[in-house]
Amino acid sequence: MAAEIVNPRSDSDTGQDGGAEPLDSFDPAFALHRGGKMAVQATVPVRDKDDLSLAYTPGVAKVCSAIAEQPDLVHDYTWKSSVVAVVTDGTAVLGLGDIGPEASLPVMEGKAILFKQFGGVDAVPLALACTDVDEIIETVVRLAPSFGGVNLEDISAPRCFEIERRLQERLDIPVFHDDQHGTAVVTLAALRNAARLSGRAIGDLRAVISGAGAAGVAIAKMLVEAGIGDVAVADRRGVVSADRDDLTSVKRELAGFTNKAGLSGSLESALAGADVFIGVSGGTVPEAAVASMAEGAFVFAMANPDPEVHPEIAHKYAAVVATGRSDFPNQINNVLAFPGIFAGALQVRASRITEGMKIAAAEALASVVGDDLAADYVIPSPFDERVAPAVTAAVAAAARAEGVARR
Repeated sequence: MAAEIVNPRSDSDTGQDGGAEPLDSFDPAFALHRGGKMAVQATVPVRDKDDLSLAYTPGVAKVCSAIAEQPDLVHDYTWKSSVVAVVTDGTAVLGLGDIGPEASLPVMEGKAILFKQFGGVDAVPLALACTDVDEIIETVVRLAPSFGGVNLEDISAPRCFEIERRLQERLDIPVFHDDQHGTAVVTLAALRNAARLSGRAIGDLRAVISGAGAAGVAIAKMLVEAGIGDVAVADRRGVVSADRDDLTSVKRELAGFTNKAGLSGSLESALAGADVFIGVSGGTVPEAAVASMAEGAFVFAMANPDPEVHPEIAHKYAAVVATGRSDFPNQINNVLAFPGIFAGALQVRASRITEGMKIAAAEALASVVGDDLAADYVIPSPFDERVAPAVTAAVAAAARAEGVARR
């Protein structure tokens, strides 16, 4: 798989109905996407009949027969161990919501080229024309023999939790929902460095998360795993707490391991005296609520394109500010995590991605910042060439330590 930009523009292709001017004549985003962002590229030459007889028949039959006798040889003689399926049903695409599989495809192509660019991992976008949980699971299970891992992408909550869990139970390759775990890994890395900058430990902090969807739940789980002092999660109806009678099964589980302080009520009230705000929900947090946080607080407002707290407001009260945007410092960007995580898992043929592997990825990512740590630099840039190798090595080592590596 070549992560190439291809732009086979035809002057006769208007790009829309009715013979109107092509969309890409006035918008560079359309110009870049024309024809798609990917192409398949052979890794071996087919120049003459001898090459053809080796790459295809009759030579290929020897390899097929060997794999039939020793199935593990598929990892050595096909691309299986270096390719990931990027799977979506188009129900939760970026900030666009349920736009369907066709409209999700540009995002899935983008994800695939990021895998290649930042992790050296080949990826194939698969946009499925079904939203039923059982149908998605059965489809991915049937496709799995062709892939070394599955990256679930832009599938709405709470369905995404069940889909990931059941797929991992049925498959012996890594299944990773990036909207959950990629976000959590990068958030933890940034939080570790923010704490280090302020001379505190993770265990000294009380965090409040706005959003109890895929990312919010995964961040909460990872912060608890990392030893956070306390964390409360708020949804549209306020803090998720055990005394609420309107919780889904996922939120009931969430209430069981978060909010040790027993907070209830609104997000704004929970922020009073909090050390950390993490936004993964959209909406706007009132300035007064930010002002009520503890001195030296951290504000990670990651909604795109509009952060829950604008950096200009956050900087009035917070020691460290991060967003999901590339035009502000400290971008919490999943591309810092998922290419290296999959590269490390594939390198050792891991059967799954464990909590320990994710924690290792966060620690490696945080370590890249090193002695350059500053309030406007608690997380490295996606273009820092040290990132993917550091994450890859840490994940591979953690997989071996946790007994899920097969080489």
